[in-house]
Amino acid sequence: MKKYFNLFDFSQRVDYKTEVLSGLTVALALIPEAVAFALIAGLSPLTGLYAAFVMGLVTSIFGGRPGMISGATGAIAVVIVTLAATHGVEYVFAAVVLSGLIQVAAGSLRLGKLIRLVPHPVIFGFVNGLAIIIFMSQLDQFKGTDGNWLTGTPMYILLGLVVLTMLIIWGLPKLTKAVPASLAAIVVVFGLVAIIGIDTKTVGDIASIKGGFPPFHIPSVPFAFETLRIIFPYAAIMAGVGLIESLLTLNIIDEITETRGRSNKEAVAQGVANIASGFFSGMGGCAMIGQSLINVSSGARARLSGIVASVMLLVFIVFGSSLIERVPMAALTGLMIMVAIGTFEWASIKTVTKMPKKDIFLMILVTIITAVLHNLALAVLIGVILAALFFAWDNAKRIRARKYVDEKGVKHYEMFGPLFFGSVTAFSEKFDVLTDPEEVIIDFAESRVVDMSAIEALNKITERYHKVGKKVHLRHLSPDCKKLLAKADEIIDINIIEDPTYKLVIDELA
Repeated sequence: MKKYFNLFDFSQRVDYKTEVLSGLTVALALIPEAVAFALIAGLSPLTGLYAAFVMGLVTSIFGGRPGMISGATGAIAVVIVTLAATHGVEYVFAAVVLSGLIQVAAGSLRLGKLIRLVPHPVIFGFVNGLAIIIFMSQLDQFKGTDGNWLTGTPMYILLGLVVLTMLIIWGLPKLTKAVPASLAAIVVVFGLVAIIGIDTKTVGDIASIKGGFPPFHIPSVPFAFETLRIIFPYAAIMAGVGLIESLLTLNIIDEITETRGRSNKEAVAQGVANIASGFFSGMGGCAMIGQSLINVSSGARARLSGIVASVMLLVFIVFGSSLIERVPMAALTGLMIMVAIGTFEWASIKTVTKMPKKDIFLMILVTIITAVLHNLALAVLIGVILAALFFAWDNAKRIRARKYVDEKGVKHYEMFGPLFFGSVTAFSEKFDVLTDPEEVIIDFAESRVVDMSAIEALNKITERYHKVGKKVHLRHLSPDCKKLLAKADEIIDINIIEDPTYKLVIDELA
């Protein structure tokens, strides 16, 4: 009989065996990633490892998405590399602390819900681009210290061990799920290399991970406006990139686990984690989609796995560095390649012929920007802007008017569709001011005045009728439309506003 207990999450039962084993697997996978990202940023490997420990621990305890793993990431490394090169590591720590404060503010202001505005094609492109990044980053393991591709026996050995790792991860779950397949693959390959004495690249060949508990210190930078001027641009970008990547990862884990995380709580936790990371000699970070997928695919669903991963990572750094440095990189490379395969949204390829062309374009564009530029924030931002423009264009074409003259000789224009900045031109073209009768009714029962551009369009059309001595009635305006018009009394000439019974539903962003 399985034993369960709750840890910081009283709404969910936790299988601690699965959580602990999954956390151990994630801890092993975190090491080469954290080291590699620190080196990309031009920092000490321990800077990345300390960030992985602090970020993972804080977000696992306080975050809004149990089961999600945070740590040092490539997206953050790319942002801080210039700051590290020009001003040194202390300015990096200060920027990390400031980025955390920005993230806490964003979460406190409940801006995390804005992630709902990211359309599905953009999420598909983001995920596919990340999968390509994860896969391409593993190709460096097939190169020697001189940067050239391995050849001969070293290449065959590495390929064989990578394929063996992938086969175990793929096949073991079909036989048993008692042990996470990823952990079993690492142990098997490690044992095989150790017993036979196979000469292959190990974690220790990348860098030493030996260290102590993360030292606390306040960043040694001048407390002056000039310092703020230097670090603020980097901090703002880090905060934005970190929140985008974390909240998109949260949505992905939500879909996989069929549960719902809390975006604003996660934003605050990410901020607190970055503040702590900056004070404990870490490079900062955000959610890691690869390690998060390893975690949930191993069966973890609660906070314990992330806590175990962080604690075990620190144990490896302090006590087990000599052992962990002997872990073959082939095992970790095979694991991350399987993560890349699992991350890629293969369903997006199958639905290409069924999706609208603009959605296909968005998905491909975001994928390319993410994979080529490694700029996740830019990719998502461009995707969201284009999606909004496509939406505005589609709605701009929906403004229509049914015209007729009643028995009293009054011309009616029954409007359909939203009247906003994108549709005002088409709206204005629908009126025959010179040939219309003396009295005109514009009926908005099936329409809505949305913004100031729409009010200005109404102003212009009423002015056109007024100049030729004709009377205009505006009917069936919703309460929010009236409010907009009431504020525009000085700039709009309306003869009669009629709204006897009809009201439009006012949409609100939850």
